[in-house]
Amino acid sequence: MTSFTEENYLKIIYKLSTETESEISTNAVAELTQTKAASVTDMLRKLSDKQLVSYQKYQGVRLTSQGQAVALKVIRKHRLWEVFLVEKLGFNWDEVHDIAEQLEHIDSEELVQRLDEFLGFPQFDPHGDPIPDRHGKMPEFGYKNLSDIDPNQAVIMMGVAQHSVSFLQHLAKVGLNLGVDICVKEINDFDKSMTIKIGGEIDYFISNDVAKNILVKVY
Repeated sequence: MTSFTEENYLKIIYKLSTETESEISTNAVAELTQTKAASVTDMLRKLSDKQLVSYQKYQGVRLTSQGQAVALKVIRKHRLWEVFLVEKLGFNWDEVHDIAEQLEHIDSEELVQRLDEFLGFPQFDPHGDPIPDRHGKMPEFGYKNLSDIDPNQAVIMMGVAQHSVSFLQHLAKVGLNLGVDICVKEINDFDKSMTIKIGGEIDYFISNDVAKNILVKVY
């Protein structure tokens, strides 16, 4: 059995591992967990004793196959609960993360399987993040950052790379939701900010930072 805290650490290490092929540093884990490096080291040793991570002091940490399986199980539950909260209970996409953080630790495989079936086996959560299946396999997707799209190119908004409440609320306020059509009208040479048309109707100016955190699929 793994504790809530251990599962959170495994989930964070998995997230960091998707961003680099190198060993994950203790400081990187400490930054995301908002925990002192010494406390992170103690936890990594515990996870290593349980064979959930491969850890050597000063050399970083990686998930073992067993640890990755646990992390993907937690991620699967989190994202399925987010779908449920948005689609069935009417929560906004900026309201569900903290609730799903609590629900993801419910240890009932039968509940998760029934939830998945009840929702129609969704492949993506309300933020466009892929949902692992019961075997831990992620659905394939080939999204691009909006910042990499050329002028006059039409795309569909498929997800976000930034999940902060303020960012999600900002997107919703201007009509940038999953599934909306976007056309890049103009890109500023100076700072790569851009003017886009949203849903074929609204012209809107966005910064490069915003564009980099919007995931799209080209028509």
